[in-house]
Amino acid sequence: MAIRKAALACTVCGSRNYTITPTEKGRTERLEVKKFCRYCGKHTLHKETK
Repeated sequence: MAIRKAALACTVCGSRNYTITPTEKGRTERLEVKKFCRYCGKHTLHKETK
């Protein structure tokens, strides 16, 4: 069984700063979290990518 990984990308600069392992199997929406982006230097919205 392979472990599925997803990345969180900054919506401002587009860099993929964080990786997560999603635990919910029936989820259809992508995760959106406000996290710190070290390239922008501030807290921005990060969205889940593959």
